[in-house]
Amino acid sequence: MKILLALDPSAAGEAALREIATRPWPAGATFEVVSVIEPSHLWTSSEVARQAASSAEKLVRLAIEQIQPKGHTATGAALSGDPKTLILERAKSIGAGFIIVSAHVGVSGAVVRYAPCSVEIVRARIQTQTRGNWKVLLATDGSEYSQKAALSVAERPWTAGTEFRVLSVVEFILPATRALFEPPFLDASFIENARMEAMKRSQEAITRARETLSAAGLDASESISVLLDTPKAIILDEAVLWGADLIVLGSHGRHGVERFLLGSVSETIATHAECSVEVIR
Repeated sequence: MKILLALDPSAAGEAALREIATRPWPAGATFEVVSVIEPSHLWTSSEVARQAASSAEKLVRLAIEQIQPKGHTATGAALSGDPKTLILERAKSIGAGFIIVSAHVGVSGAVVRYAPCSVEIVRARIQTQTRGNWKVLLATDGSEYSQKAALSVAERPWTAGTEFRVLSVVEFILPATRALFEPPFLDASFIENARMEAMKRSQEAITRARETLSAAGLDASESISVLLDTPKAIILDEAVLWGADLIVLGSHGRHGVERFLLGSVSETIATHAECSVEVIR
């Protein structure tokens, strides 16, 4: 696994590094660490620029020093330019399978949107001082994209005591081929059958995801939510109520007009969650 770790030289970047450094990663994982300084017209002296560059270089060295003792290869560099562009270009050039980026308004969202690989926006754990175990919330809709997310979780090592929960939101979707005013005019029995089919799809999605985790020796609880709000709002609320440290979900890879019309559930969750979020491609 090739991992691009992009950290901005700030308190958020340092917190993200602490999170990443404490997690187990697959044997043979290699890390490329970058810290990007965005030149600013507000800089009035070369000294300010030098200090910014020094902070970025220091963060990169610190990351390498914390990652290498765990048996992983780690290299890195401080860069100057547009963070979004440089992170995406670097990921492509090294063939990264995962980009991990510290939460940064305007940067992390763009990385999630345009990255050619899986992305995690990492945030400091809120529960660190009160609870030692991890809580991972896997959101699934039963699609191939969701199954990729389940496989990603199953294929990685986790610390002992990590808790997993699989969540599926029941979306009541009428068949696209059915005209609104065709008989029987969406009567009660038709709506009830559609509702039952939606419940069945959600339960099957949960069962499949739990089987994938179970095959890797990971036990997971389950949660089904009937659609009383948008799926993204329900997932965000569930993460808060359960106290999740990490949300994992698949990306449907929508582009262009389809993304504009439907919005990206994964992108919204990644940028608005209070915890870390992984969008798996």
